[in-house]
Amino acid sequence: MTADILELLAVAHTAAAAGAEVLAARPAGPNSAGNLGVVNKGDAGDWVTAFDVAAENAVRGAITAARPHDTITGEEHGTTRPEEPSGYRWSIDPLDGTTNFIRNIVYYATSVAVADADGVWLAGVVNAPALGRIYSAARGHGAWLEENGQRTQLSGPLLGRTGLIVASGFSYDPATRAEQFAGLGNLMEGFADLRRLGSAALDLCLVADGTHDAFGERGLNEHDYAAGALIAEEAGCWVRRPRLTSPLDGGPTDADRLEAWTCAGTLELSGKFPL
Repeated sequence: MTADILELLAVAHTAAAAGAEVLAARPAGPNSAGNLGVVNKGDAGDWVTAFDVAAENAVRGAITAARPHDTITGEEHGTTRPEEPSGYRWSIDPLDGTTNFIRNIVYYATSVAVADADGVWLAGVVNAPALGRIYSAARGHGAWLEENGQRTQLSGPLLGRTGLIVASGFSYDPATRAEQFAGLGNLMEGFADLRRLGSAALDLCLVADGTHDAFGERGLNEHDYAAGALIAEEAGCWVRRPRLTSPLDGGPTDADRLEAWTCAGTLELSGKFPL
């Protein structure tokens, strides 16, 4: 049975709001990290908190309540397959920007997206509670920002402006990070400045709303970009998603993931990023 795209978007909104509500309960103050249940996942700087897990549980609960036959893949709990799968799959990142969350830096969000059986992304929401922003998109229905009670359609960066800004991020893997730093000069060619905000989902949304002119980063997981890439795309941006093995098939190797770029920007900037 084919689902209505706007109905899927409504579920994505509900699920992302459930995750964001968990994140919004973060204790106040810059020195409250001791109350977050912080654990290192292996790489230096790759953290998970009790809030990541609680937010993913909330997101999964909202999706399952509305669509019990959909498959879910998520950052913290992996893949959940129902006995009679519908063919739709949700990719969720309950807390994109965990290090920012730990340090009380406002760039973090819950990201929720859904694809059909062919892997086509249909709807996505990025809910950033500390910013008070909800970014969303449904395929063929545009990209939108809800903030301060206002709903605004997004149309990407301004064409032809000067002082271009590119956003990026850097790997936790030391060898990959060293390569990224070495190539930074080439990446910056044609741009006036670089921003590194620490949340790929929000970086993609900030391309969609025109804050960034472009974004490019190596080594992202699908859940990092699933919703944000669709939002940028529906805002009229050029988007390149990495061609990686699906989580349903075990996901990519670390080597393949670390080599792959996720990019977004205006079409005129598409040649700025490595293939």
